Amino acid sequence: MRYLWITGLLLLAAVTAFTGVGTLQVSSPAFGNKGAIPAKYSCEGEEVSPPINVSGIPAGARSLALTMHDPYAPKKGGVTHWVVWNIDTGGAIPENFKGASQGFNSDNKTGYKGMCPPSGTHRYNFVVYALDTNLQLPGNATKAALESAIRGHILAQGELTGLYSKR
Repeated sequence: MRYLWITGLLLLAAVTAFTGVGTLQVSSPAFGNKGAIPAKYSCEGEEVSPPINVSGIPAGARSLALTMHDPYAPKKGGVTHWVVWNIDTGGAIPENFKGASQGFNSDNKTGYKGMCPPSGTHRYNFVVYALDTNLQLPGNATKAALESAIRGHILAQGELTGLYSKR
């Protein structure tokens, strides 16, 4: 068991060294990592995006990109709730953020889509990327299109996970 643990750490170190990607600290004043996301940000509330704070942004970053995804939703590939790019590198993404460039969520609509799980508690991963460029993507870009466009441009990334279940 100890051998597997050490092997895992060495593999993680090798992957991190190979990619050269740093780590961002992603947080929210509205909820903690692996904590409950308030209903305000869901289909049961105002359905506005939560505030997100990002620190540890590398000096060479030109923009940030963000995805919010529920990988365990009962739909093949999960459900994407938010796709945003060309966010300013200041580190504060305010509540109900409408700035930057926003792409299609899983409903093929632009912008933020609040959580609305059919049953149980779902996990929502907010992944933020610090990029060495500004992206030129169409307004209907999806999570997959964004992930393709950022390959080779990621200086650092970080993740915040929130939980939500309907009342």
